[in-house]
Amino acid sequence: MAKRSAGMDEDGPSTKIHAPAGGDMASAKRPSNGAAGEEGMGDFEDDWEDEIESDEEVVDAMAEDGMDIDEEVLPAVEEEDGPSPEDDVYLPGSRPLEKDEVLEPDQSVYEMLHRMSVTWPCLSFDILRDGLGDERRRYPATTYVVTGTQADTARNNEILVMKMSSLHKTQQDDQSDDEEEEDDDAVDEDAILEFRSIPHAGGVNRVRAQPLPNGSGLPPVAQPYHVAAWAETGKVNIWDVRPLIESLDVPGYQVDKSRAHRPVHVVHNHGRAEGFALDWSAAPDSLRLLSGDVHSKIYLTSSTGSGFSTAKEPFASHTSSVEDLQWSPSETTVFASCSADRSIRIWDVRVKGKKSLVAVDNAHDSDVNVISWNRGTSYLLASGGDEGGIKIWDLRNLKGASTTAPAPVASLKWHTGPITSIEWHPTEDSVIVASGADDQVTIWDLSVEQDEDEAGTKEILTAQGQKLKDVPPQLLFVHQGQKDIKEVHWHPQIPGCVVSTAIDGFNVFKTISV
Repeated sequence: MAKRSAGMDEDGPSTKIHAPAGGDMASAKRPSNGAAGEEGMGDFEDDWEDEIESDEEVVDAMAEDGMDIDEEVLPAVEEEDGPSPEDDVYLPGSRPLEKDEVLEPDQSVYEMLHRMSVTWPCLSFDILRDGLGDERRRYPATTYVVTGTQADTARNNEILVMKMSSLHKTQQDDQSDDEEEEDDDAVDEDAILEFRSIPHAGGVNRVRAQPLPNGSGLPPVAQPYHVAAWAETGKVNIWDVRPLIESLDVPGYQVDKSRAHRPVHVVHNHGRAEGFALDWSAAPDSLRLLSGDVHSKIYLTSSTGSGFSTAKEPFASHTSSVEDLQWSPSETTVFASCSADRSIRIWDVRVKGKKSLVAVDNAHDSDVNVISWNRGTSYLLASGGDEGGIKIWDLRNLKGASTTAPAPVASLKWHTGPITSIEWHPTEDSVIVASGADDQVTIWDLSVEQDEDEAGTKEILTAQGQKLKDVPPQLLFVHQGQKDIKEVHWHPQIPGCVVSTAIDGFNVFKTISV
């Protein structure tokens, strides 16, 4: 499986579709003109541009100013427009789009939606905790993310710390004037992007930020806030991004480059073998970082009194590339891994010999790309495969490394491309978000039970009563419009907020479904 894309799509960002499975879908329209071109780093796309004045409005203004108006030729005769094409519901995979069709979002199903283009594609990112508080529901919203680039040449790559602010509530097309005045959160202002960068040797495969306890704000500026980045050169660099965040928040703050632009620690143990698997654990006694490479090796890096130290002996039970790693949310010495060898393995760092304790062989029909450990129900593990399937595993059913692998407790099939990212909701134990190479972000609720009188899927109809496609009952929402989506995360401090990255940039959105 190719994990890295060759570069930015020349056509630029595509128009979005957002299709919740409950029946609120995006519509397909025939446009009168072309789509907007690609914009540079720091630009948010504006879905609510000012309308152009009509000829009649210009003429009326001229008359009020005392200018002579030829009554015989005004007002101008308008050509009758033909009947506007009827909006139609579109569900991914239901039919191919025609050449002159574009997809437009149904704004009524978004509480917030913002899109940002970037100079270089970013394969991975993580959300940084901030000091603005938890359970934030008011607008405008602000979020901080850290990401890394895949530039045209190795020397042009960077680690970016970005602050996205003035993220206003989505305005609704059918909102009355009175409702608009009452809704102070829905303001027609552009979102703001500010960023600071660190030069980085080589493209960044994956970025992960040090976990901070729930309810805690940013550490004082004198204390580090660590971020790890997997480089295509085979090195894992650990950076301190706390000064960069301070410079975004405090006008005039000068970043000490000797602190911010120099790695705190570099993991050299992988040699020249690059990798994608990376995860932090906030153990009570120390920070721990796992990194897995394409040669099936997993190394453990731990914090010490003087910095970080990487163990020389790797964890080695996989037979192919390690694709993802996840520390257990309840046991500080236990972690899970998945691999291109189609297996999922459970490990304990205290076990001698560095071998896995339990294995689920042939967990998927192809490479197991990503995993996510449920933070609230710690015996549930989700996985996504190269074949497009999502599976939920009950780890209590795993009895040992030599026993037959159990069946998953749930198997979700909707995506038509490889699953590229998966993550449990931070507080809703039954909700999960996933992204795929089929240009879709999907939100699922596993607590939805099938009606005994219905079939295994829901039937969605167009306004004309035509059947579109059978939809799994657990599928809450489909967000589309980005190209080659790489990673998606829930915001831990803004309930229901989702951030995703793709070849053509970032999306920040919140649906009415979650």
